[in-house]
Amino acid sequence: MPKVALPEVELYYEQVGSGPPIVLVHEFSGSCRSWSRQVEAFRKQYSVLVYNCRGYPPSGVPEDPSQYSQEHSVRDLLALLDHLKIGRAHVGGLSMGGAIALSFALEHPERVRALVLAGTGTGSDNREQMVREYSPIADRLESDGPRAVFDGYYPRMATRIPLLRKSAATWQEFAEEFASLSGRGLARTLRGVQFKRPTIYALEARMKELRVPTMILVGDEDGPALEPSRFMSRVLPNARLVIFPGTGHTLNLEEPEKFNEAVLRFLERVEANSELG
Repeated sequence: MPKVALPEVELYYEQVGSGPPIVLVHEFSGSCRSWSRQVEAFRKQYSVLVYNCRGYPPSGVPEDPSQYSQEHSVRDLLALLDHLKIGRAHVGGLSMGGAIALSFALEHPERVRALVLAGTGTGSDNREQMVREYSPIADRLESDGPRAVFDGYYPRMATRIPLLRKSAATWQEFAEEFASLSGRGLARTLRGVQFKRPTIYALEARMKELRVPTMILVGDEDGPALEPSRFMSRVLPNARLVIFPGTGHTLNLEEPEKFNEAVLRFLERVEANSELG
């Protein structure tokens, strides 16, 4: 089981394929397994790296709540790339993973060849409301565990329902993945990362200076991420926005073929321009 040992935590990772490197960062409700459909599609042309963030077994679950933050997430990604001797990579993420990918690109633009941001920006429009609504969920994750939280909340979430509507089998896969996670790790990630990370709008000045080619993908039924995605597409100098109709938050699971095709075409253009330049 491949892991990299950092000073505070071990990170579990998987790396397959060959070609230019791409790293994909998972959402709050998933893990590296969430990217299985992308890994299979991308590995034919790219060296694909996926990993579990801190708090997500088999990565370590730190006991100290202060060891969960957006800054820790960015440092973890940098340390993983350094460990694997990856100088520059295409960097992508979904939701929480997209926020980590964006922050990483802002901190280390020289390490990023292209940026893929999917379903990114939840909590930017209504941070206080999100904290009020999700604080009880964080408490219940610790008291009752992920399975109880999933069964009690997820089938009623407007941004998640499209996945259930489209594929009962994929929904069950999603439910089992979430149930296998650490309630303590999820709760501390919510409180330390999700509740405290900068909103998309707070990053405006820094995003205006970021020249990395960027693809932004969002579902039109993913209300909390829709306007932040539009905002990023206006602010980032080298960005393209793709909106998936009839799609919610987990667009890589809901529409894997469309997602994969859009990302692969984008990366091919980036590679072609790199060769020309």
